[in-house]
Amino acid sequence: MKAGKKRKAAIELVDAAKRYSVDEACSLVKKTAFAKFDESVDLAVRLGVNPKHADQMVRGALVLPHGTGKTTRVLVFAKGEKAAEATAAGADHVGADDRVAKVNEGWCEFDTVLASPDMMGQGGRLGRVLGPRGLMPNPKVGTVTADVAKAVREAKAGKVEFRVEKAGVVHVPVGKKSFADNALAENVRELLAALVKAKPSTAKGAYLRSITISSTMGAGVKIDPMSIANAQEEA
Repeated sequence: MKAGKKRKAAIELVDAAKRYSVDEACSLVKKTAFAKFDESVDLAVRLGVNPKHADQMVRGALVLPHGTGKTTRVLVFAKGEKAAEATAAGADHVGADDRVAKVNEGWCEFDTVLASPDMMGQGGRLGRVLGPRGLMPNPKVGTVTADVAKAVREAKAGKVEFRVEKAGVVHVPVGKKSFADNALAENVRELLAALVKAKPSTAKGAYLRSITISSTMGAGVKIDPMSIANAQEEA
């Protein structure tokens, strides 16, 4: 069976007009993942905000209960005692000016970048390199911190960052096809709860406009935004 036929079969499993519960969607998205490899599962949430306004920017970070299923390569900008703490906590790459220079030269074998506060002067020079990749350390999401050991452990455990894009959409990985249905659902609920908690006070009207979960190759499955809003109100 060709990939085209497999994708068509996957799409036919999904009722495009239906808005599923989190549990239903997580079970269904796994059934539509037809690739032989362990596909990533991602969540796309369209928010009722205008990111052009600073007071409607939505961003944050959280450690998913069951991680992302991915191996996260962590780079830490630190020196002295903080560098030793980062190494002991399991960071893949640790350094100061030497690492800054290497990144500036194009080296990019890392997935998350952390920094101790005293390194932000040097790290700030990397905005043009790390900024477009969404990897620039930022105190608001805990990637600039004095407790580098804790930050490294969280990154390794499956900490994810979220930030609304220009179109008002947030994209975040929530697991793998191989995850148990309930583990995937728990990750999704935790992420959506974090998004609701991060809602700007200036956002008007419906906040969770649309929620879609999909695997790398599979079909998108719509989740009912009202069910999430109601669950958050009850909580």
